[in-house]
Amino acid sequence: QVQLVESGGGSVQAGGSLRLSCATTGRTFSTYAMGWFRQAPGKEREFVAAISRSAGSTYYADSVKGRFTISRDNAKKMVYLQMNSLKPEDTAVYYCAASTIVGIPTTRGRYAFWGQGTQVTVSS
Repeated sequence: QVQLVESGGGSVQAGGSLRLSCATTGRTFSTYAMGWFRQAPGKEREFVAAISRSAGSTYYADSVKGRFTISRDNAKKMVYLQMNSLKPEDTAVYYCAASTIVGIPTTRGRYAFWGQGTQVTVSS
């Protein structure tokens, strides 16, 4: 079992940056692939980025590629999402998630554990 708590959300103008953090509990953090998803009002929750257990591999949604960077610190049991060049369409609740699937899962159903989410609002 792992518990996830996101932080770092807020309001920012277009072009700005935010860094989301996800703190985890549990002894086996390094055995989970980690991902970030987001959900805008009236829309389905969508994949944003994922990182493998060892941080050796990452994968991004096309909409954020080149602007967002996912990273993790297994010693601190933390995962991060650095978001640059933010756009109004990035406005959503952002969720951290953990998966026992080997590799870099990109679909919601492959993640068993979820945080409560943190709001990101980007104004034009």
